[in-house]
Amino acid sequence: MSAFIVDIEADGPIPGDYSMVEIGAVKLTENLDNTFYVDIKPMATNFMPSALESIGKTREETLKFTHTPAHAMFLFKKWIEENNKEGTRPMLFSDNNGFDFMFTHWYFVHFLGNDPFGWTSRNLQDIFRGMKMNMKDRGFKKMRDTKHDHSPVNDAKGNSEALIKMINNLKLRGIEIE
Repeated sequence: MSAFIVDIEADGPIPGDYSMVEIGAVKLTENLDNTFYVDIKPMATNFMPSALESIGKTREETLKFTHTPAHAMFLFKKWIEENNKEGTRPMLFSDNNGFDFMFTHWYFVHFLGNDPFGWTSRNLQDIFRGMKMNMKDRGFKKMRDTKHDHSPVNDAKGNSEALIKMINNLKLRGIEIE
């Protein structure tokens, strides 16, 4: 299994009614140097100015993005397939898979007909809490080295750094760092 840490940015809370406007990913490797990024032209007419403000974008900026949702997801799927360990299903990890996986999965199924990650994902915060056996522990985010700045590749990289620390320091088994 190859692990891919994914972060998305959107102009609202749910896919379909709102749009995913950026997606970034990092393949879990020692150097974290295998990354993916694409901007996505909004598909929905709805947007929340506060959602865009939180990621440092305006509606006018996102309307100038060049990739249609279908093309963006095609490029992402192609990158995953080119970088996944042969004969295995890739696994999506994120720090909020209720958001990141929801948008990613919806876009893959809606625009391409299937999702290379299947129907499952892993939530880094929940993995950390399970390892600590404390459902309130929020310490996972302190394990990031790269600043969380709502740039999807930077955010995915910081989450990858935290996952590597969990694997190495906390004896997390079953996830391979390639």
